[in-house]
Amino acid sequence: QVQLEESGGGLVQSGNSLRLSCVFSGSVFSRYSMAWFRQAPGEEREFVAGLSWNNGRAYYGDSVKGRFTISRHNTKSTAWLQMDSLKPEDTAVYSCAADRVILVGPPREIDFGSWGQGTQVTVSS
Repeated sequence: QVQLEESGGGLVQSGNSLRLSCVFSGSVFSRYSMAWFRQAPGEEREFVAGLSWNNGRAYYGDSVKGRFTISRHNTKSTAWLQMDSLKPEDTAVYSCAADRVILVGPPREIDFGSWGQGTQVTVSS
């Protein structure tokens, strides 16, 4: 059974950076695509970034392109989300997700069967 554990959230000022980590266990990490989603209070869950396991291609949500970077290290079974130039509107609970799906574009929530518990990111103005 795949388990995901996020860390790295917190309170930061606008313009600063944070790096979120997602530690994967329970299966072969290198065969899983990874993604980050976020959900702000009263809003639907939003796709942030995804990384396909087969070719390393990354996809980003329009609101974070050029500011966020998703990466992974297969030996460490860990994925990261580097968030730069943070804005107050980036405030949300960020969750990582994993599945053996091959990404051919920005994925949907239903493409992922395994989810972490989420980590809060709050950006103050």
